[in-house]
Amino acid sequence: MRLINIIMVGGDILDHDYKEKVNSKVKVSETLDSLSYLVGQLKKSSDEIGAIVVFVGVVRGTRRDEKVLRLEYEAHETLARRVMKDMLLDVKDTYGIIDAVVEHRTGDVPVGEDVMYVLVASKHREEGLRALTEMVERVKHEVPIWKKEITEKGAYWIENP
Repeated sequence: MRLINIIMVGGDILDHDYKEKVNSKVKVSETLDSLSYLVGQLKKSSDEIGAIVVFVGVVRGTRRDEKVLRLEYEAHETLARRVMKDMLLDVKDTYGIIDAVVEHRTGDVPVGEDVMYVLVASKHREEGLRALTEMVERVKHEVPIWKKEITEKGAYWIENP
């Protein structure tokens, strides 16, 4: 008889191996993995994948009429990863996607650099695009990551509407 490690995530019982897979799909850090690496990892997850859709958040160089110098991100990293994991599992259930990855940078991020990646692997593009849109919005509104814009005229904490 074999014992299986069982854990609770978002109210659902999952086996330990599944939790480890989800853990590797979210990242909150000063660096992002390369997109080619992330796409390659998603492709390895299933031979049923027919589409991989990608969102790349980039630091914009203007704020209204002001020149942005950089963004500064702070996060409650443990809670942010937990919220991202729960979100990923929820979106997988809702849209029937095969797999997904969410990564967000912390620290100082200069204009023009990537700050967030969301990748969704699905059988068809329709569910992938819907899932991607929801995940991007939920990261912005639910994940405890805070953004400060540093401009030529001052610094501003930005609230997501």
